[in-house]
Amino acid sequence: MTTHTTRMLIIGSGPAGLSAAIYGARAGLQPIVVQGLQPGGQLTITTDVENYPGFRDVIQGPWLMQEMQAQAEHVGTRMLWDMITSVDLSAAPFRATGDSGDVYEGETLVIATGAQAKWLGIAGEQELSGKGVSACATCDGFFYRGRKVVVIGGGNTAVEEALYLTNHSPDVTLIHRRASLRAERILQDRLHAHPGIKVLWNKAPEAFLGEDGKGLTGLALVDTVTGERSIEPADGAFVAIGHAPATELFKDQLALDPAGYLIVEPGTPKTAIPGVFACGDVMDHVYRQAVTAAGTGCMAALDAERFLASREFAGKQVLVGA
Repeated sequence: MTTHTTRMLIIGSGPAGLSAAIYGARAGLQPIVVQGLQPGGQLTITTDVENYPGFRDVIQGPWLMQEMQAQAEHVGTRMLWDMITSVDLSAAPFRATGDSGDVYEGETLVIATGAQAKWLGIAGEQELSGKGVSACATCDGFFYRGRKVVVIGGGNTAVEEALYLTNHSPDVTLIHRRASLRAERILQDRLHAHPGIKVLWNKAPEAFLGEDGKGLTGLALVDTVTGERSIEPADGAFVAIGHAPATELFKDQLALDPAGYLIVEPGTPKTAIPGVFACGDVMDHVYRQAVTAAGTGCMAALDAERFLASREFAGKQVLVGA
C-alpha cells in the first residue's frame, strides 16, 4: 500500500477534473488526478464534437480528452489510475482509498466524478450509439438538421429536448410509455402548442433498428396497453430518461438533492465542507456540457487555491499574535 499526498486531490478525469488539474498545477498545487473507471469521462465514448470552443472543424471526443490530459500532465499534474472505493471527509487532509489499496490524501478535494445517462438497455442501443442514437440533444441535435428525430421519455428533460430539436428538425416525435407526461405543466403546454412535435402515447421502444452503413433507420415499438407492435421511422433517436450522478461515495458525508446530485453553494463549486469542492456533471443537472463542466472545474481549482491561501494567512496571523 502506498500513500499519495497532495495539496489538491481530484477524483474524476473528465473535462471538469482535468480543467481543475490544469489550473491547480499552474498554481503550484501539484494536483493528483485519480482517473476512475472511465478515464476521460463521457467524452471518450462520444465521436463527433462540434460545440467545444476553439475548433472550427468537428473533433473527436477521445482526442479532445487525450489533449486535455496531456496539457494537465505538461503543467505538473500526476495522473494515477485507480477506482476510489471510500472517502473520509471528516477532517483535512481528506482521505480517499482506492481499489488498489493505495491511499490518497489531499489538503483540498475536488469531486469531478460526473454522471452517466440512463439508457433503455434494448437491442441496437449500444451498436447504434453515435450512429443515430444519443442521450444529448444539445450535443448532437445539429447533426440531424432537416431530418426526422424522436425523443424517448416523459419528464422535463425529454420535453425540453423535444422543444430544442425543433430548432433543427421540422419533424420531432416524443415517445412516452404512459398516457400522460411527468414534465412541468408549463413545458407540457409549450410542447402541445408546437406544430412541429407529435406525441406517441403508451408506446415503449423494444429495439433500435439500423442498416449497415446507414445507421439508425427506426424504432420497434410496443403499445403498453394493447400490446400492438409497430415501427417508427427515424434518423435520430434521443434517450431522455434521466442521468445518474456518481455520488454513492459521498451520500453519507455531503448533502445531495432529490435526484442525487451534490449540493453546492449557488454560483460556486463549494460544498458544505470547507476545502471540498464539486464540479461538472456531479453537481450540474441542468447544462451537462463539456464546456460548462470545464468552467466549473476551473472555478473549483481557483476556489481551492484561495482556500489554501486564506488558511495559510490565518496560520501566520496566529503565529504573529502568539
